[in-house]
Amino acid sequence: MGRIMSPIKRDEIDEILLRTLDDQRLSRSERQVLTALLAEQRDTPDLLAYFRHRAFEMARRQLPGSTPDKILTWLEEVNKALAQAQGPDEAPSLAEAHFSPGDRCRRRITALLDQTRDTADICVFTITDDQITRAILGAHQRGVRVRIISDDEKSLDRGSDVLELDRAGIPVFLDRSEAHMHHKFAIFDGAFLVTGSYNWTRSAATSNEENLIVSNNRGLIRDFSEEFEKLWEAFQ
Repeated sequence: MGRIMSPIKRDEIDEILLRTLDDQRLSRSERQVLTALLAEQRDTPDLLAYFRHRAFEMARRQLPGSTPDKILTWLEEVNKALAQAQGPDEAPSLAEAHFSPGDRCRRRITALLDQTRDTADICVFTITDDQITRAILGAHQRGVRVRIISDDEKSLDRGSDVLELDRAGIPVFLDRSEAHMHHKFAIFDGAFLVTGSYNWTRSAATSNEENLIVSNNRGLIRDFSEEFEKLWEAFQ
């Protein structure tokens, strides 16, 4: 689903909905992008009401000859995106900076993993910190849909936990080139972004001068989500 700049025009709404309805499902990445897109329209409640109306109309038209459960699930996901986008305006923006050496970056990452309830998309160069690995495994074991993208060469380093996470049943994709997959970012529940120089390693916490930024900015989350999905498709 491509990026559409605000404001949405009414004649664009059907096009947006049809893209997500094409395979009778709203994927996680589509929902994240849709939520961010709709959030930009909070000041036009009549437009959001029209969006909801068109979603119900399309679902009604698609039901004959389709799988009802799939159409209703799509409609439910669209409405969840709409509800999330219309969340309370008084919710404070989040913009945090953490630095190492020291335990602040590690503790912030593990806290976010511990509070995640739905999805964790992790795109990091290397993972060797056992405390973070345990938090990832804990999220996976309580039903969080975790996905990991990492560097192929670093996954073979001594102390790397990437293959352990793969063996635990977490989907892991690695790049397959001489260049490095050097990102360090993660998106939790489509609501919180973590990024910065901080590698998810013991030395990053104990020795290195590193930084970690945590934000709930919807535009940033949308952009990083789109990058994650692009790499996820490329590395399959």
